[in-house]
Amino acid sequence: MIKEFCAENFTNIPNAIASGANRIELCDNLAVGGTTVSKGVMTETIAYCSEKNIPVFPIIRPRGGNFIYTDTEIKIMEADIYEAKQLGADGVVIGCLNENNWIDEEAMEILLDAASGMQVTFHMAFDVMSRDNQFQAIDWLAERSVDRILTHGGMSGTPIEQNLEYINDLMSYANNRITLLPGGNVSYKNIDAVTSFLQVKEVHGTKIVDFPFK
Repeated sequence: MIKEFCAENFTNIPNAIASGANRIELCDNLAVGGTTVSKGVMTETIAYCSEKNIPVFPIIRPRGGNFIYTDTEIKIMEADIYEAKQLGADGVVIGCLNENNWIDEEAMEILLDAASGMQVTFHMAFDVMSRDNQFQAIDWLAERSVDRILTHGGMSGTPIEQNLEYINDLMSYANNRITLLPGGNVSYKNIDAVTSFLQVKEVHGTKIVDFPFK
């Protein structure tokens, strides 16, 4: 079972790994859904985790707010992906939408090209899409060899238990072409129920393992 710990900077990563986390999504500013960390944080996290064979996936997101980015913001994300790759990150977490809440295809093609050779997770921008668009997005992302989609299966803040049947529908449609990674209110307290229902091998959360936070 892959327990992906959603980390805000480096502070809690050693305790999380000691408590069973075996992949890190590295973020800053979780209060706004996560933004890209500094080069220093990324460097030290990758160095620490590589010694323990723990993959690190930095989120590449220049700001909070919506997922509709300007050309300049896309250039920033492209540069951050190249830096993450140079520093040894195993993957990146990205997502761009247009004003119709569909994938910003041009932006994503640029970022996917920059991320070539790394694992790619499409983040919870997915949950902003309409349900019709979500099924189409599975096709689009799978065709471009994106590895996984992080989804809560519904509105942010709702108990994930309410969304498990819908996540299961998404998984059935994906048919192993791409991994659906359940996240958002998945914790060490309900991980067994979530994984038992969905029969998944990867889960994501800020409290996916139990330890005293600093």
